[in-house]
Amino acid sequence: MATALDRRPIAVLVATNLLGGVGVASGAAVGALLVEEHGSTAVAGLGQAASVLGAAVAAIPLATLAARRGRRWSLAAGYAIALVGAALIITAAVLGQIAVLIAGLGLFGVAQAVNLQSRYAASDGVPAVNRAKAISIVMWSTTVGAVVGPNLTAAGERLGSSVGVPGLAGPYLFSLVGFALGGLVVALLYRPARTTADASLPVHAGEARVDVRTEDSPAMELLTADRTDAASTTAAPVVAAPATVGAWAALRWALSHPLARFAVVLLASGHAVMVMVMVMTPLHMKHHGMSLEAVGVVISLHVLGMFALSPVIGWLADRYGAVRIAALGVGILGVAVVLGFVAASSGTSAGGDGVLTAVALTVLGVGWSATTISASALIASTSDDAVRVPLQGATDAGMSYAGAAAAALAGPILALGGFQAVNVAGALLLAPAIVLLVGVARRRAEASAAREPARSVR
Repeated sequence: MATALDRRPIAVLVATNLLGGVGVASGAAVGALLVEEHGSTAVAGLGQAASVLGAAVAAIPLATLAARRGRRWSLAAGYAIALVGAALIITAAVLGQIAVLIAGLGLFGVAQAVNLQSRYAASDGVPAVNRAKAISIVMWSTTVGAVVGPNLTAAGERLGSSVGVPGLAGPYLFSLVGFALGGLVVALLYRPARTTADASLPVHAGEARVDVRTEDSPAMELLTADRTDAASTTAAPVVAAPATVGAWAALRWALSHPLARFAVVLLASGHAVMVMVMVMTPLHMKHHGMSLEAVGVVISLHVLGMFALSPVIGWLADRYGAVRIAALGVGILGVAVVLGFVAASSGTSAGGDGVLTAVALTVLGVGWSATTISASALIASTSDDAVRVPLQGATDAGMSYAGAAAAALAGPILALGGFQAVNVAGALLLAPAIVLLVGVARRRAEASAAREPARSVR
């Protein structure tokens, strides 16, 4: 997948994502419960909303820091901020201050921004034909920590009680350790590979390279060219863009290309669906009399779905095209919300409802993985840092803002219509991505049809 020069930075990113995964997931299973304990069911989603909003607000500054000072400083700074957030959450729980709790959850969410930007760090210096695989490997590394984290819920509750911390705040003690170690590892050991484009891709002043070697390139205007094999090293043309751009200018540039626009919207839409359903699942299970241990298992299965198959999905995206895998991911998310609706409608039996809910959450995680990896690979195909890194920050911000809005709405939706309504709302959030996917498919079909006469002539 990578050259020997690339293995060390990727290995460090794997280690930090594992530690960061423990930190994030330790609190993920209890965040909504903690807010509900100090507020009500209707505001329970505000905790996750604050965390996702924190990730959104941090995305562009962290990307800017990465562009100016390097990935190492950006990732380490993010972990330091998240560490402060975890400390504030514990303090707020001890003092019973919900405002401080929400603020702490906001800072805590910066760790998610770090994990998201780690996947782009993995793509630096990696040939385009293996870019999705590089992204997926670093995402996969989150699996161990993220699956272990929710299962520390009960242990964290006992640990918290033993040191005078309220039970639901106990898991955040593990978050403190995970963020501290993750920050130290990336600060001391991460030495990124030099970001380079493929040797076959020329660089000219005022131009931002975009790989267009497959039909999944953001540069839809160039789809009339013959499609080459994904493993080909044939030279690719370039697409003009400003030499120096900010995050929003880069986003505007991407939105002018239909496939890039689809990738940006898919990241936001898929993430919003996942957050809306996931954040209300612990409350749904608790309202049906299930234990914290059961909640931890279901969230672990969800996270396992999010990350365990990442390398397979990355390979599929590189082999068959990111657009095809994106379409598959949209379909899987649709199946997940249908299963969630059925689970919520199957009665109040903790056994049957819990099993089907676990299946739905696992499928939801797989759908998120497919959409996130494929869309990220499309975004990462913009090879010039002048556009690529600012665009990554802007898309991560949009992704997190969408998740924050979904989390904020999820509480009132659950209170008014139950878990069925949450899954219906999740299905509606998929609509923008589906509309753009249909448009992309139509353009691809038209481009393919236009190429056929030219081939016949030759």
